Amino acid sequence: MIVLGIETSCDETGVALYDNKQGLLSHALYSQIEMHREYGGVVPELASRDHIRCIVPLIRQVLVESDCTLNTIDAIAYTQGPGLAGALLVGASIGAALGFALSIPTIGIHHLEGHVLSPLLSTPAPQFPFIALLVSGGHTQLMRVDGIGRYQLLGETVDDAAGEAFDKTAKLLGLGYPGGAALSRFAEQGRPGRFKLPSPMLHSSDFNFSFSGLKTAVLTLIHQQPDDRQTYADIAWAFQDAVITVLVEKALAALAESGLNQLVVAGGVGANKQLRCHLTERAEAIGAAVFYPQLEFCTDNGAMIALAGALRLQAAGGYRDVSTCGFTVRARWNLVQTLCG
Repeated sequence: MIVLGIETSCDETGVALYDNKQGLLSHALYSQIEMHREYGGVVPELASRDHIRCIVPLIRQVLVESDCTLNTIDAIAYTQGPGLAGALLVGASIGAALGFALSIPTIGIHHLEGHVLSPLLSTPAPQFPFIALLVSGGHTQLMRVDGIGRYQLLGETVDDAAGEAFDKTAKLLGLGYPGGAALSRFAEQGRPGRFKLPSPMLHSSDFNFSFSGLKTAVLTLIHQQPDDRQTYADIAWAFQDAVITVLVEKALAALAESGLNQLVVAGGVGANKQLRCHLTERAEAIGAAVFYPQLEFCTDNGAMIALAGALRLQAAGGYRDVSTCGFTVRARWNLVQTLCG
């Protein structure tokens, strides 16, 4: 089964072809970062218009690169939510229209399910069951994954997500947009130990997170210190260290309580070098293995949507109603309650 995956939840247009026998055939991604940089964040209307401009050329590109045609496609998966409603509508409408025209199955995929399953694109890949740490700009969650559609939420952020805290702190330090990656690079110039920031909810006896107070602590520290580059780099190091400490300790605690020995890390923050280094080292010390997506699949992409669609259709025997071309999008969508409840 060859599945065309379409991702348009926010500011990246992703398209991919996945074969459940051969694996990923091709993928293409267009990022809108440069367009939104001028505004210091994503402008929803501009994002939607840019998805419209890019999506058809990207579909043509992956077809050519994989030596396929539209008639080769067996099914279409598109991101149904969560995300920006206008952006989601672009991918959903293209996916539904193509499915109707080709008389092939279409399936709406939860964006976070795509991220959670994205390490399955790599080799070696984790085996079910495993613990998943999802860390992105909008979500920080720990869940147990027993199979496709079998997810148990263990804990999540009660306020800002880790990626959101990275972006907001980067703005406080004058690092521009997008802030998370810029802060991580800047922190490499910082000196360990000069500042100590709190690691929120580190000892909360549950698997929830909180990063809003950490951002406030950074702001207070900035006001108390001289305005120079080295000081700001030292603050960036302390901030990153505080976030990573919480993520690592909570993830390992979830592994210990579950009795499992496989941990999956997904989402944009999963590309952070320090997080990968510390988490892998700590996990190996207790005999556990950590699986990460390839760096190109940490951010939003069509490959993870194509994969999730292929796995869902395979689990359902490949059936999907194709008698109508109706579709919906869900700007807000709870992964566990909706897909597992």
